[in-house]
Amino acid sequence: MLVGAGVRRVAIIGGIRIPFARAHGAYATLSNQVMLTKTLGALVTRFGVHGMRLGEVAAGAVMKHPKDFNLVRECVLDSGLHPQTPALDLQRACGTSLEAAILIANKIALGQIDAGIAGGVDSVSDPPLVYPRIYQQLLLRAYRASSTWSRLKPFFGLRAQHFKPEFPNANEPHTKLSMGESCERMAQQWGITRADQDQLALESHLRAAQAWRTGFFDDLVVDCNGLKQDDNLRADSSLAKLARLEPSFDHSLRGTLTAGNSSTLTDGASSVLLASEAWAHMHGLPVLAYLTFGKAWAVDFANSPEGLLMAPAYAIPAMLRDAQLNLTDFDYYEIHEAFAAQVLCTLKAWESPDFCAKQLGLPIVLGSIDRTKLNVCGSSLALGHPFAATGTRILSTLAKILTNQHNVGGKIRRGLISVCTAGGMGVTAILESAI
Repeated sequence: MLVGAGVRRVAIIGGIRIPFARAHGAYATLSNQVMLTKTLGALVTRFGVHGMRLGEVAAGAVMKHPKDFNLVRECVLDSGLHPQTPALDLQRACGTSLEAAILIANKIALGQIDAGIAGGVDSVSDPPLVYPRIYQQLLLRAYRASSTWSRLKPFFGLRAQHFKPEFPNANEPHTKLSMGESCERMAQQWGITRADQDQLALESHLRAAQAWRTGFFDDLVVDCNGLKQDDNLRADSSLAKLARLEPSFDHSLRGTLTAGNSSTLTDGASSVLLASEAWAHMHGLPVLAYLTFGKAWAVDFANSPEGLLMAPAYAIPAMLRDAQLNLTDFDYYEIHEAFAAQVLCTLKAWESPDFCAKQLGLPIVLGSIDRTKLNVCGSSLALGHPFAATGTRILSTLAKILTNQHNVGGKIRRGLISVCTAGGMGVTAILESAI
């Protein structure tokens, strides 16, 4: 052990996020620093930790400017926390904030810290734009030069193409495919139909709309820049409307992924406060749930037929072995909806005797889940997906679901989290209610 002689339970105190906004909309002029600072400040206020020195704040962003090399520390300094609170930037694509939560949880469990915050932020509206490498090299030759003439000489090579900016994209460097193109291949490989994808997307919108109507999100979301609610939500969505949308990635007759059954480009931020039970009790804060297990995985999508977003299909059974649980031992399932097809491919893999035997080494199928327990308050298709912010959005949502339902039947309630990421990775976690 790095500190303690035993492992402590990790309590989820609660989370806060700002409404998620479609890219180039309500938050078009806001930076990652502004959005994350707003979220951290709201969390600090909500749980009364203003002026406190916490053990750590870990968060990150996928779309990040070079000037933001110390983004989280800068946000902490303006959050209301004691300025001696250390901060850490990390990034694991769409699993960033869930990975941050697991990191904070590990430190709490080992006794290194008593409390910490995990979070994530992303702005597609404020991307880092760069110019071609040939232009960069020209400028560096001029910078390194030792005489006036040698400093001027490289600029005689300037051409119009040097000034054409290169926009960031989500294409995988190894395959040159976008995430949507990769997921389209997964859908075809697993036989996922357009109708099934649209049905899952519709369920996400209707459940999220119901959660907003009933006030579920009221204490989880704070207004930001005039926005009070996630603006990607389509409460009036229908299968007929979804069916009219054209395929977005494969424009042939085989294409099934559309703007309606794929998550949209989104801006936003989220955060969660984690602590030991003793720390929570000392500060009079209720425990919503416990973060009990976490697991990261990766698949070789670049050199094999394995789908880019299939890593959670492996991470979940590995984590279940750690926890000595079965897939059906959960009351709620939160599977990040990067694409409806990705969710359905994962579920189908767990039901496949061939996949479970050959890829997972299981004697029987992992099993099926009750779809009425899946993403009961909607997920990324409806709420939006600011890459690094999704993990802690899910974490705080599931913790509240569990605390709302913990006394039903007098038994411990469990929730399962699964997040796929770029690079063929996945991050997963298990939560238990606090009875």
